[in-house]
Amino acid sequence: MTESTQTTEFAMPRLNERAPEFNAPTTHGVKSLKDYEGQWLVLFSHPADFTPVCTTEFMAFARRADDFKAINTELLGLSIDSHYSHLAWVRNIKEKFDVDIPFPIIADLDMKVAKSYGMIHPGAADTSAVRATFIIDPKGVLRAMVYYPMSNGRSIDEFIRLVTALQTSDEHGVATPENWQPGDKVIVPPPATAEAAEARMNEGHECVDWYFCKKSL
Repeated sequence: MTESTQTTEFAMPRLNERAPEFNAPTTHGVKSLKDYEGQWLVLFSHPADFTPVCTTEFMAFARRADDFKAINTELLGLSIDSHYSHLAWVRNIKEKFDVDIPFPIIADLDMKVAKSYGMIHPGAADTSAVRATFIIDPKGVLRAMVYYPMSNGRSIDEFIRLVTALQTSDEHGVATPENWQPGDKVIVPPPATAEAAEARMNEGHECVDWYFCKKSL
């Protein structure tokens, strides 16, 4: 494999750019990125069907599916397994754990979607997707991505928190501090000019200094 081929196959998507397009078979029929326009999308990969850590994650996503829907967010899973493997695994989860998986799972045997999203890390495995999570906004722009090792499961609460934080930033033109939760104060963007910095302390915000101010929404 040449260096140029490696670069193409393992290219990483970039934040604040259009997410890679896809048109792929899933457990709910063929899905494309365009199907999710107007909604937020959490696209997440797992190494393989019928594995214990992945099973815990899928059940956790399923149990919080209504919470994601409440913030206009859809879920879409992916692994490099066949369509029939996905269907069998979904049925097994229902039979053994009594949990319905309400969201689609992409069958990506040719690894086309996984490669376009940088889900294949040769240091981890050549034919399995790592635990990657991508948050895509209603315009199809990639806004966040998080990678986990194969040995450790993700926190679903964090993805709900992060989507909510991104939506809050977009709506109000603010930033959110560490571990921000809905109802907490937000960060006012720092002033960009000397004149604005001088005025900032008198704008009625909760300020520690001109560059660090919070407010309630």
